[in-house]
Amino acid sequence: MNRVGYGAMQLAGPNVWGLPDDPESARRVLRLAVELGVTFFDTANAYGPRTVNRLVGEALRPFGDELIIGNKVGAGRGQDGSWIITDHPDTVRAQVHEALADFGTEVSELTYLRLDRDGLSQQSDVPLEDSLGVLVELRDQGLVRRIGLSGASPEALARARELTPIAAVQNRFNLLDRSGVQVLADCEAQGIMFVPYFPLASGQLASYDELTGPAQRLGTTPALVALAWLLRRSPAMVVIPGTKNPDHLRANVTAADVAADLTDEEVSRLTGLVDESQAVIDQPHQSTIDALTSAMASHR
Repeated sequence: MNRVGYGAMQLAGPNVWGLPDDPESARRVLRLAVELGVTFFDTANAYGPRTVNRLVGEALRPFGDELIIGNKVGAGRGQDGSWIITDHPDTVRAQVHEALADFGTEVSELTYLRLDRDGLSQQSDVPLEDSLGVLVELRDQGLVRRIGLSGASPEALARARELTPIAAVQNRFNLLDRSGVQVLADCEAQGIMFVPYFPLASGQLASYDELTGPAQRLGTTPALVALAWLLRRSPAMVVIPGTKNPDHLRANVTAADVAADLTDEEVSRLTGLVDESQAVIDQPHQSTIDALTSAMASHR
């Protein structure tokens, strides 16, 4: 499939809550993505909650055979908009059925179980085997075609693979944050798709010479160079930049072309910004970003 996908989280209202101001504009962006060749869309029950999944269903159904919608379950939203753990087996089962209803389809092509606790105040006492076991049951019933993990440690990925094949893992990974490097290596070794979230480090990348130099040479933007580096970093990588802006979407889908035009030296300089052998594996996102940003200050 096309290795440049689309992350749909931004299509919800402010703070990923409720409908956007212009729902029809959001639907048009989703349809435009398909027209531009995007075949992989990333979303979650928690976006809205359920708002984004409904927009995806309204805009894209009936889904063609070439489309894969990756949907995350295991996290939800409180009445105050907070992000909460929802990984009890009964809740995971209900979320899958809710997603199918929102998409207007009979089977989920890819359902992730969210494992990480970034931004969540609680801890879970539900064993991985119990919550993941529900997805295995639903797959055996024909309601889920592929199973993925979101925010998986190397140990969790290994435990999960004892229960079921894992098709995709969605972990933090970008030029500033290489905390998922060991999981990326495991995915490469096991033929698992790796989907980095926060691929642009929440907008913190634009001032690095290692990005601006190639961007100027190629007549593109530092953000596109950062996406292109991810594609060059690993053949297992599928990126999911998100935007509500049609022009930004048109630019994002060219990331594969930019990746082909980067020189090996440029890729090496970008990779060398962080010593991946020293990356802290799967620590909370903000602390990792802060540490790596400080370590990289001399490269600005």
